[in-house]
Amino acid sequence: MSSLLRILALLALSFPLAAQLPPETTAKIDAAAEKALADSGAPSVSIAVVKDGRIAYVKAYGKARLDPVTAAAPEMRYSIGSVSKQFMAAAILMLAEEGKLSLDDKVGRYLPNLTRANEITIRQLLTHTSGYQDYYPLDYVAPFMQKPVTADEILERWAGKALDFDPGTRWQYSNTNFVAAGRILEKVSGQSLWSFLEARIFRPLGMTSAIDLDARALAAPDAAGYTHFGLGPARPAEPEARGWLFAAGELAMTARDLAKWDISLIDRTLLKPASLDAMTTPVRLKDGAPTNYALGIGVVDDNGYPRLSHGGAVSGFVSRNTVWPDARVAVVAFANMDGSSAPGLVTNQIAPLLLSETEDPQAGQQLAQARRVFSQLQEGKIDRTLLSGDAEAYFTAQVLRDAAASLGPLGKPEKFEQTAFGLRGGMTYRNFQIGFKDRTLHATTFTTPDGKLAQYLIQ
Repeated sequence: MSSLLRILALLALSFPLAAQLPPETTAKIDAAAEKALADSGAPSVSIAVVKDGRIAYVKAYGKARLDPVTAAAPEMRYSIGSVSKQFMAAAILMLAEEGKLSLDDKVGRYLPNLTRANEITIRQLLTHTSGYQDYYPLDYVAPFMQKPVTADEILERWAGKALDFDPGTRWQYSNTNFVAAGRILEKVSGQSLWSFLEARIFRPLGMTSAIDLDARALAAPDAAGYTHFGLGPARPAEPEARGWLFAAGELAMTARDLAKWDISLIDRTLLKPASLDAMTTPVRLKDGAPTNYALGIGVVDDNGYPRLSHGGAVSGFVSRNTVWPDARVAVVAFANMDGSSAPGLVTNQIAPLLLSETEDPQAGQQLAQARRVFSQLQEGKIDRTLLSGDAEAYFTAQVLRDAAASLGPLGKPEKFEQTAFGLRGGMTYRNFQIGFKDRTLHATTFTTPDGKLAQYLIQ
């Protein structure tokens, strides 16, 4: 992409056109958010939804502040905690694109005083495989974190001790890794981390709400963070002192602005293709064992869709950012309560609504066929003219007998709906949810280009 085209693409991304969600979908999203508030006890939830690569829905629910009571609004910032790590990783990749460093550089080149720094790479920092001990494993602000600290002091104390494991041999989440990566970025770029992020990511993407919590604490009109113990009442959460969140969780912003970043991942506009591929490819350990973590972000297969996801948890706030790049869908969810399950609950409820709405040109036909095949299986039969050669071989007489014995007694489904579809292995993947009074089943199908069923499995 030429420099001019890249600039034009980023300018367009700064003002993303809104997609449209059907009223019935927004009603379901609202219901999911309200239920998450009720179930979790969080004072508020703020969400942003991306569909077809554009912001489709932004809304906040509940109370952003309890004293005085202030209704949550989409324009309010929330701390995003460790979701900040993907920006840190992207910043390092930008320096790599410019030839100023390499992911495989030894940490000792930049931070020679850290333990075994000449055996650990920048890549291992960003993938949590370095062995450096986590300085912030607790889910509350310990007394030592109520005093200001510098990044170098964190590294001296936690990256100056013996490693928890040999580099590259295990995966273990550690905020210390990203503090080290942040200091490397500052040494190589000659800029503060915040200045780099603002100039290279936030400003180009139009993320005007983003702030560095080390320089500017959240205050009205933004959301306030809360904590509670057990089933006790919500009480104001004491934030971490200055310096403790550096490079690992220091950002706050609106859900809308985080969604702009998600769109850049979907459209592949900010980072070069090779950099984005590196950022989203899960690391393997030295023995070849896989992990579900790439550079500052988790990566898994979600019913046929690659899913990029990361959560964040700092004092008083929980966040969840999830992107399905191939489906051009993303969900951002924030809550202002320690340990709240609300962002995860909301994301899990919204995602099927969006993924199922990705246009499947044969949705009606395939749903009808899936219903018919399920009914046949309940009777121990299947129309073999629908099957590919592989599927014909799969559906043996024994499989059909097992289908009749296990599925037949369930009777007629109360609900049968398509929840996802996509492309994989040169075929079309679909997932169907089959509801009965006391259980829910899932049917997964693969259809070949000539319309044959290569798979019909019940889980």
